[in-house]
Amino acid sequence: MKERGLLIVLSGPSGVGKGTVRKEIFSQEDTKFHYSISVTTRKPRTGEVDGIDYFFKSRTEFESMIEQERLLEWAEFVGNYYGTPVDYVEKTLSEGKDVFLEIEVQGALQVRKAFPEGLFIFLMPPSLDELKNRIVTRGTESAEVIENRLQAAKEEILLMDAYDYVVENDQVQLACDRIKAIVTAEHCRRERVAPLYKKKISEV
Repeated sequence: MKERGLLIVLSGPSGVGKGTVRKEIFSQEDTKFHYSISVTTRKPRTGEVDGIDYFFKSRTEFESMIEQERLLEWAEFVGNYYGTPVDYVEKTLSEGKDVFLEIEVQGALQVRKAFPEGLFIFLMPPSLDELKNRIVTRGTESAEVIENRLQAAKEEILLMDAYDYVVENDQVQLACDRIKAIVTAEHCRRERVAPLYKKKISEV
């Protein structure tokens, strides 16, 4: 009896640093998570690569994936679609490997309904002032979009009760350490491991 992989969902308000934290986690040699790349219709930012950071699709292509039920979840956020390809996630979990999702809050809530046994982590900014500063320093959005993102962030923060853990992103490395510690603890949760040990005992 093989332990099923753990679905790890990292989410939080726009600009909180989800992508930065995810990249740092995956740059570490001891990381064994498998990253599920999201599909999006937004334009690539400087340095982003199709098939590595996101799968960049047109709205028509994305809507076709919705119709064919090829997405575990999807959401429209600030005028763009975001979604998670279902086939990769299910295949990897069944192989006993952990899948790491970095997605927007709306998408995370959909995943929670489909995979209630997943591990849901909300990444929290140290303050709203710091969140605004991070969005502004990106230099990729207009003043109107920045204000829209801040308003959306306030609404998303109020949804943190839907998550299992809250991690403050005060320092990237500390946030990564906390997330990896949470995953380790979840793999030791009685509900997950008891059936495996009981099966071993019954075979003796």
